[in-house]
Amino acid sequence: MSTADHSTINSASTSTFGKEQNSLIRLNGPHKVTYQANSGWDCYVDVAQRPIDMDLILPHYRPRHQPIDHRLNMFVGTEAGHVKLKVVSCCTCIPSNFVLTGIRQCRSFSRCKFYLEVQASMSDVTLWLPSDFKGRIQYSGKAKFSSGFVNRIMQNVYLTSDDDTDATDEDCVVVVTNGNIMFRMWDVQICAPENAQKETLKRMFGCSKKAPETTIDWDFLLED
Repeated sequence: MSTADHSTINSASTSTFGKEQNSLIRLNGPHKVTYQANSGWDCYVDVAQRPIDMDLILPHYRPRHQPIDHRLNMFVGTEAGHVKLKVVSCCTCIPSNFVLTGIRQCRSFSRCKFYLEVQASMSDVTLWLPSDFKGRIQYSGKAKFSSGFVNRIMQNVYLTSDDDTDATDEDCVVVVTNGNIMFRMWDVQICAPENAQKETLKRMFGCSKKAPETTIDWDFLLED
């Protein structure tokens, strides 16, 4: 990891395309992740002594030059500062019978699988993963899971704290930090972060799945 203090980052920094086209990218706000044919990483962020708060926007279509079985590879690293990352995947709304009714319907495109690695030293990490996430999550330290994550994602995830066989046909998240880790859900249907109150009520009254780190870990509880 770089020890220099950077205020900007290069996307796929080993790629000539990345250096020429994405030489100045802010460490907060939205960033579109695109296939980089000349790099091992499609998105690469490596900074020191700076917080990160980014929306990593996954493409809703496959570029013509991208291999069909390619999994988008993303790396985010920092030595200090809270890391907040939203992996954004959304349905694309298109007009349906627009001339007659004006109704808009949501068509789901099959998104690319992704690999996300976060190296955060001592920093806290908060990740919003898409609700259609299916695959492996590997992490060090203590992790907590929001109600939305438990309700919508947990059933499609297997968790591990050790290196494991990584299948390229599934999603994969690796988080290495000595800080706290929080996993939350990004709702791909409404293209927004989880509604905490709504998901908490679902968990209280309709979801029997419990977070793995505790018997009951209420995000919201009223006790008479």
